[in-house]
Amino acid sequence: MGSFTPDTARALTGAGWLTERRVAAAEQFAATALPTPSEEAWRYSRIDQLDLDRYRPGVDRGAGTFLAPSVERAATVRVLNGAVVGIDLDATYAAKGLVVADIATLPEAPEALGVCADGSPDAFTVLNDAFLAGGTLISVPDGMVVEHPIVVEHWIAGAGGASFPRTVVAMGEDSEAHVLERFMSAAHAHLVVPVTELAVGDAARLRFVGMQDHGPEIWQIALVRATVGRDATLRASAVALGGDYARLRSEALLTGAGASSEMVAVYFANENQMLDFRTLQDHDAPHTTSELLFKGAVEDEAESVYSGLVRLRPPAQRANATQTNRNLVLSEGASAKSIPNLEIECDDVRCSHASAVGPIDADQLYYLATRGVPPDVAERLIVFGFFEDAIERLAFGSGTERLRAAVTRKFDARRCCHPDQVAGTEGRRSA
Repeated sequence: MGSFTPDTARALTGAGWLTERRVAAAEQFAATALPTPSEEAWRYSRIDQLDLDRYRPGVDRGAGTFLAPSVERAATVRVLNGAVVGIDLDATYAAKGLVVADIATLPEAPEALGVCADGSPDAFTVLNDAFLAGGTLISVPDGMVVEHPIVVEHWIAGAGGASFPRTVVAMGEDSEAHVLERFMSAAHAHLVVPVTELAVGDAARLRFVGMQDHGPEIWQIALVRATVGRDATLRASAVALGGDYARLRSEALLTGAGASSEMVAVYFANENQMLDFRTLQDHDAPHTTSELLFKGAVEDEAESVYSGLVRLRPPAQRANATQTNRNLVLSEGASAKSIPNLEIECDDVRCSHASAVGPIDADQLYYLATRGVPPDVAERLIVFGFFEDAIERLAFGSGTERLRAAVTRKFDARRCCHPDQVAGTEGRRSA
C-alpha cells in the first residue's frame, strides 16, 4: 500500500522493542484490506474517498504552533506529527510519582500500551501501531490526586504527510486526574490517525477531553477507547470543529462492578466538512452505568454521522444506560444522520436511546421576532442554547469559554459573507 510498508516501518527510529512492534503491525496491515462503505461500521462514511498513496509516513520535525498555557498545569506535552518534542512536568507531581514520558524513549514497552486498543482492532489501529513515532505515556500511581490538568498539545504540519499520534493514560487504583488532548493543524492536506487509550483502574476517576480544530484539508480517523474498572468513573468528552473528513470512534468498556462512564460531545460542521462519530457503551459487569449526550450542528453542504451502540452483555445485570444524539441542520444543503442501536443480552436493566435531526424550530424564531429580537441574534441565541447543556457537561473546566469562542467563530464565518442566510429562514416562517 504505497509508502506504508514493513520496510518503511523498520526505518523509523526508536528502541528495539518499538521497531519489532512496528514491523509486526506493518506486516499485519499489508495483509489487511481497507474498509469500505458497505461495512456497517463504515456506512455513510467517506472511506471510499481515502487514497493512501497521497500520503507518506514520517516525522517532520519543523516548528509547531502550540497554544500558551492559560491555567496552571501538572504537565504539558508538545507533540509534532505524532512525535513528542517537549515535556514540562511539575516537579512536585513528579516527586509524588506521576509519570509523563515519551513512549519512544522507554527501554521497554509500557504495560498499558495496547491494553485498550488491542481489544477493538481495525485497519487503522494496526496502521497506528505500524507507524507511531512514539507517543505520550501518562501513568498516575495508586491513590494519587492530580489537582491540575495534564495537557497534550498536538500540532500537525506538512503537506502530504501522515501522522500517527498515540496517547496512553493509565490510572492507578483510587487515583484521580484530568487530561486534555488537543489537536490543531496547518492548512495542508495531511492524514492523521490518532489512538488514545484510557485504562481507568478500580475506584479511579478520570476526566478526559479530546478536542480537534484541524485545518480544512485534514483527514482524521481517530480512536479513543477506555476500560473502566470496579467502582471507577470516566467522564470523556469530545469537541470536533475542523477537518475535511474527521472520524472519531469512541468506546467505553465497563469491566468492573459499579463502573460508570459519561460520554459528551459537541460538534459543528460547515462548508463541505464531514464529521463522523461511532460510539460504543459496552457493559460487561453488574451495576454499571453509562450516559451519552452528543450534540451537533451542520450548515452549508456539511454532513455529520452519528452511529452508536449500547451493548449490555449477560453479566450486566442491574445496569443503566442512556444514549442521546441531537442535531441541528442550519442550511438546506446540509445533512445529519443519527443511528442509535441497542444490544441487550440480560433482562434486569434500564436502557434508553433518543435521537433527533431537524432545523431550528420556526416557532422559536417567530416568538423571538415578535419580541423585537433581530433574526441573526435570534438564530445565535437558539443555536447556543441548543449546545449549552452539552458544553456545561464537558469535562473541561476553564476551557469552556475557549470552546464557546471557537463555536462562535464557526457560526459567524458564513454569516459575515452571506447576511441573507438568516433572512431566508425568517421568510420561510412567515410564508
